[in-house]
Amino acid sequence: MLVLSLLACNSQNELPANEPLNSRFHDDQPSLSGDGTLLAFTTNRNGQEQIALYDLEQRRFLDAPGLNRSGVIATNPSLSRTGRYLVYLTSVEGRLEIALYDRITAQAEILTRTYRHWVRNPQISADGRYISFETARRGQWDIEVLDRGPNIELDIADGTPLDVAP
Repeated sequence: MLVLSLLACNSQNELPANEPLNSRFHDDQPSLSGDGTLLAFTTNRNGQEQIALYDLEQRRFLDAPGLNRSGVIATNPSLSRTGRYLVYLTSVEGRLEIALYDRITAQAEILTRTYRHWVRNPQISADGRYISFETARRGQWDIEVLDRGPNIELDIADGTPLDVAP
């Protein structure tokens, strides 16, 4: 009983690192990083729908400060090549938005704040530059691709910047 009380008070909504991957809780919507080392999925282990990050090599949950906020639903995760970038759906004032979390900076940003239409099922490219998603802009579900631009720091396997000829 004491353990459950302590978990409920965890302000970061983080999972204990040594908790097993499979549990009695409802876990779904798995996403594997391109290099196969990280697993992101939706879980209700802390009493609300949130995203968990699990290191498959070290067999432990990872801290992700700033990813899960109390009282805010996070769902539909998608990971880039090494798992640096995570794109997901989150609720903002009762509306679903696409958000991007950067594990290096521990910052999350809403990408569709000015977007007026319903969105769902975001997927991030391996390098983290492009995000595809479904939108109801035309009154039916269509596919759109958001380009984060040429100046973002790409998720490259060894972290080395790419030389792009002008």
